[in-house]
Amino acid sequence: MASRSSAKTPKKDGNKNNSNSSIASQENNCYEGERLTSLLQSIHREIQSTRLLDGSSLPEKIWFKQQFSIGVNDVTRVLERMNPCTELERSAELFPLRRNHKASSVKLQAVLVASDCNPRWLTKHLPSLASSRSVPLIFVRDNKQGSLRLGELVQLKTAIAIGIKVKGSTINKIVQEIIQGERFELSPGQ
Repeated sequence: MASRSSAKTPKKDGNKNNSNSSIASQENNCYEGERLTSLLQSIHREIQSTRLLDGSSLPEKIWFKQQFSIGVNDVTRVLERMNPCTELERSAELFPLRRNHKASSVKLQAVLVASDCNPRWLTKHLPSLASSRSVPLIFVRDNKQGSLRLGELVQLKTAIAIGIKVKGSTINKIVQEIIQGERFELSPGQ
């Protein structure tokens, strides 16, 4: 039996290193500095305008919960309830051809993740889970204060992860521009 467990151990370590390298490469392409400030300001502006246009008399906390999945646990729960995507479904991401009535009605467009959170294992599962659901991750880093910056966005002290729910709002439009790379590209001088 000892030979079986020792034979499995290198295989697990190999997969672990591959996932760590893919996570590291994703986190290297994260928003920080002026680019992060610009990103958060534009999202905050869209949040304010959407809130005004919505005109609902809902308390602010409830309105935020309708627009966002806030916190690692909530983001994980929503992602787990979404159906895993096949290659065909990934191509028609926002315009599904068929409806599965068993699928969760809540879908995430993207997830903002503080890549400088401590301990790091809090968000370690998000890249693979989001990838299986075809939900892009947007990493933010600000000298160990990424979670504080994300918290400001939803008027909380801290937030390690924020999922943007698909609602067809102006928030979704700006996030789509960010995902497609039309905004907040690094200029050659940075």
